Amino acid sequence: MSHVILVSGGSRSGKSVLAEEKAMEYGQGSVIYLATAIPTDDDMKERIRLHQERRDKRWETYEGYRGLDQVLKETKKTTALLDCITVFITNFLFEEERDFDTISKEEIQALQDAIIEEITKVVKAARDYDKNLILVTNEVGMSLVPSYRLGRIFSDINGKVNEILAALSDEVYFSVCGIPLKLK
Repeated sequence: MSHVILVSGGSRSGKSVLAEEKAMEYGQGSVIYLATAIPTDDDMKERIRLHQERRDKRWETYEGYRGLDQVLKETKKTTALLDCITVFITNFLFEEERDFDTISKEEIQALQDAIIEEITKVVKAARDYDKNLILVTNEVGMSLVPSYRLGRIFSDINGKVNEILAALSDEVYFSVCGIPLKLK
């Protein structure tokens, strides 16, 4: 029976390490790592490298953010670790050129709806194909409201996606200073 776990937290809060521990616990080595990061600069390349070094060598890796429901359907692995939702959202925001200073409320809603549809298909696939799914996300709404429009759009979409994923998850953790707090 599938099990869905959401792990949230701030930057460098220990959330990925916690998610990796959960993947080992549930998958016992039979894990596919769904890596959503795109190496856009040296800093992101270094983050990706650190994640790769920490991963269990038995794990399969899929790099991408589209069609993850199909990846879950096709993999023989019993557990999927998706790291991370926040980057997943960012990829959608920037896959087409948009002027976020002038984008309409309707366009923002359509973009949010498309992101929610894509990620809920991943959760549904985990349930349909009896895969454990561990999702990593960032909690970005606990500080100042961004002063620029793109930041506010991103923060709002991320918050809504996290809310939906928490409702769809069997367990929800919040990592603070490397300490996991079980919320659900």
